[in-house]
Amino acid sequence: MELEKKMCCKDGHILLLPFMAHGHLIPFLALARRLASRSASLGLDLGITVAATPLNVCYLRSTMDPTSSVDSLVDLLNLPFSPCDHGLPPAAENTENLPLDSIIRLFHSSASLRPHVESFLSEVVSQGTPPDRICIIADVFLGWSAEVAWKFGATGLGFSTGGSYGTLAYVSLWLHLPHRQTNEDEFYVPGFPNHYRFHRSQLHRFMRAADGEDPWAKFFQGQIKLSMGFHGWLCNSAEEIEPLGFDLLRKYLRLPVWGIGPLLPSAFLSLEQGSGSAGGKHAGKQPGLPAERCLEWLSSHQADSVLYISFGSQNTITQQEMMELARGLEASGKPFLWVIRPPVGFNARHEFQSEWLPEGFEERATASSLGLLVRNWGPQLEILSHESTGAFLSHCGWNSTVESLSQGVPIIGWSMAAEQAYNTKMLVEEMGVCVELARGVGSGEVDAEKVRRVVDEVMDQEGKGREMRRRAKEVGWQIRAAVTVGKKGEKDGSSVLALDQVLKLVVQEQKWAHNNC
Repeated sequence: MELEKKMCCKDGHILLLPFMAHGHLIPFLALARRLASRSASLGLDLGITVAATPLNVCYLRSTMDPTSSVDSLVDLLNLPFSPCDHGLPPAAENTENLPLDSIIRLFHSSASLRPHVESFLSEVVSQGTPPDRICIIADVFLGWSAEVAWKFGATGLGFSTGGSYGTLAYVSLWLHLPHRQTNEDEFYVPGFPNHYRFHRSQLHRFMRAADGEDPWAKFFQGQIKLSMGFHGWLCNSAEEIEPLGFDLLRKYLRLPVWGIGPLLPSAFLSLEQGSGSAGGKHAGKQPGLPAERCLEWLSSHQADSVLYISFGSQNTITQQEMMELARGLEASGKPFLWVIRPPVGFNARHEFQSEWLPEGFEERATASSLGLLVRNWGPQLEILSHESTGAFLSHCGWNSTVESLSQGVPIIGWSMAAEQAYNTKMLVEEMGVCVELARGVGSGEVDAEKVRRVVDEVMDQEGKGREMRRRAKEVGWQIRAAVTVGKKGEKDGSSVLALDQVLKLVVQEQKWAHNNC
């Protein structure tokens, strides 16, 4: 194993173990930065280490700034990993561009990291750090690390990179598979109020087919059950924006749960709405267009007039859905900025083909300045923070969700995988900041007329669209308040206070008694 800096610090050591997916790696690095910054401001001498497989460490390093005083406090640790040993393609160390049948093999392979984690912890202890001054913060899908924490006498905390509501839904659905206990399309999910109902169409096809003996259920059920042995859980969310979710998750787990997020770049949380000018090093992605070009195009449009469209780095839609979406956008006449990737069935790196869109669509959009198409990846936070961006057509992954809401931008939901459909449900029913367009890919739900109708509704400057923007801006201010470090005489935000409680677990040798009752 390779560690870049020192391991022994007088006040303790925090080891962070992210899951092997970009949507998990980046929040873990953001948490490490937040812990490093806060501990430094409190005068604590803590070691902060993020451990991952070699290629994932390279990815994380590519997003870090060697001149940053905070990044210099975060160590990166290489955990040996051989994809070929697990039937995976060479260089397959995260979910990026992996087919689904390989993704589940990657998930199961994550348990092979355990002996390397134990070896590192043994080194930390041998260099003088008492076990009760060690804290492991691990992804809740790496439940085996709870056993490691207990073995070493360290504090073990699970970290869900999602929100509390979506986390509870995802955990409870996998553990109980309630849809298999009824022939009805709607069903009750344990942990939620009795009158809440979830729908079969909100489940990914692998969850719908799960019977407890399939590879997907075996992985998630096994790791989630182990994760319930942590001393507590962290969520990448804030108490103020998800009061119901946090209350229900605590009752379900019977563990402490801290809202320590959202973990977003501070530059975007300190901005006045609408400048769109904050910079930052992006997550190792090559933009389809320079950020300056995107912002220049946005600046040519009126405030709240542009629809931003992106389904994240892991998702895409079918060619037919791409056609219908394009036709609906054109029919709406609303300006749009679309981060577009090859459709289902084509490699993400495939050169984009004009026949995937209606004939002449891009040329017409460009000539009229109605639309801007950005290939593969765009500077999302810069786009969302621009005053011209009025709504976000999104897959409702949690990172994208909190990025949008932090900038006061309402959402059109098109969920595709993981807990995205449950995020959408919460955004619609609890927050009132979202309208759902579709569930899943290739479902046949999307046609041009439906796209036009939903876009018109959300982008409307009056009526429901106006109310959604008002609510989204309220949530944005709640997010900013939660992560604000109070100036002299002012109270810290709820997420700052929660992070302080996590730090006290390490430096004060204080642990919550594990309660399985």
